[in-house]
Formats: sequence, C-alpha cells, structure tokens
Amino acid sequence: MSFIARSGTAGLLLIAAPLMATSSAVAETEVTINGVDVDSAVVDVYIESRTQKPATEASPADRATWIEELTDIYLLTTQARVEELAESPEVQAQLELQRRGLLAQIAAGDFVTRNQASDEEILAEYAAQIESASTLQYKARHILVAMQSEAVDLISQLDEGADFEELAKTESTGPSGPNGGDLGWFAPNQMVKPFADAVAALENASYTKEPVQTQFGWHVILREDSRDSEPPTLDSVRDGLKQRVEQRKLQEYLEQLRELSKG
Repeated sequence: MSFIARSGTAGLLLIAAPLMATSSAVAETEVTINGVDVDSAVVDVYIESRTQKPATEASPADRATWIEELTDIYLLTTQARVEELAESPEVQAQLELQRRGLLAQIAAGDFVTRNQASDEEILAEYAAQIESASTLQYKARHILVAMQSEAVDLISQLDEGADFEELAKTESTGPSGPNGGDLGWFAPNQMVKPFADAVAALENASYTKEPVQTQFGWHVILREDSRDSEPPTLDSVRDGLKQRVEQRKLQEYLEQLRELSKG
C-alpha cells in the first residue's frame, strides 16, 4: 500500500514553506558597499538562504564570513558595466521571472500557512487512500528473457514438469535470476502494470500460460502466495497526507484564480 504525496502545481507547494523568521528588530544598515547600504535584514536572508538555518544561529565570526561573501556580490553588481547589462531586454525578462517566481513561492507559502490541513481532513484522506489501495500483496518468481519465443519455450518446459526455480537460475536475464527469480513480497503498485495485472490474474502456485511483455522484456511468472496487506499507521504517513491535502487546496485555489482571471 502506497501513500505518496504527489508534487504540487508547478512545484509551488514543495517550495512553499514560509520564510525563516528573522529578528523582529528594525533592520539597520550593517555594511556599506560601493556606496550602497546593506541592511541587516538582507544579511539575515542571505545567511539563511546559504545555511538553511535561522540567521540568529550564526556566530559573529560566521556572520562576518557571510558578509564577506555577500560583499563580492555587491561589488560585482554595482559596476557601471553591470548597470548597462541590466538594461537589456533579456536580463530584464530574467529579473522579472525571478521576481515573479519568488513572489509566487511566498504567496503559495502564505496560502498554505493560512489553510493548513485539519486533523479531520488528514483522517479523511487516510481513509480514502486505504479504500482505494490494493488490499493484497503477492509473493512471486519470474523468468525474464529477451524474446517471446524463448518465453513460450520455457512455458512448454514448465508444462512438462520442469522446476521453475531452476529454470530461472539458468535462463533468466533479470537480476533475480541467480535467486531462482524470487521477487519476495510486493504490492501491485510496486510493479509495472502488465506484470502486476498478470500476477493478480493468477491463482496461488500457478504460472502464466502466455508470456507477459513489459518494457524489460518477456516474463514467465509464478505466483507463489498472496496475503492481505497491512495499511501503514496514520502517524507514519501523517506528514505525507498533510502535504497531499494542502497541495489539493492550493490546486483548487489556483483553479479559482484562473477562472476569475477569465472574467
């Protein structure tokens, strides 16, 4: 059973975490570079972007190091030549996209912060996923070959009483071949669909009477056993479910904005 939160619209939710909290004190000029005053808020944001930690955790020595690195950025970008380059349409377009991208991330983060998934919504999502997920796991072996004719010949040998495990050891080109084709226990969604469908259609202790084709080649499959799968606990998947619910809310919000924009 799989509980995977899918990526958000245009990747927004994955990067929509609110900005790290910086000092609540009024920002003051911390350094002046080529006549440009750089205030402490800019320094804080730079440190946090480089360390992924609150700026307040940086020691004075570390802060000095980051200011030195930031100084190089300001030295390069305060040259007259850069000001000329910044006027080109291409650079202006890049700056506009970067600005819009940052603002979109901030807006998405703000929306998620104000519309977090409730316990009731997480529980409902958990119940829905359990209902839609496969309730069975399978234990199987397979023999993988390159040609359909090879798979047909292997099935004929099995019909005549050949041992599946031994055939897998000698004939399979797959990585499980040396282990007799053993794939262990798996849920259907862990396998490519043609393979999973073939396993689900078999009875325990039976093998496919026709070769099964996937992008990897041709398979002969033996379903050894099946069992009911145990769903994961709510606590173990809560974070993923929370993100999934919040992604859906963000998606619905964006769809509303699209409709309003057509007005």
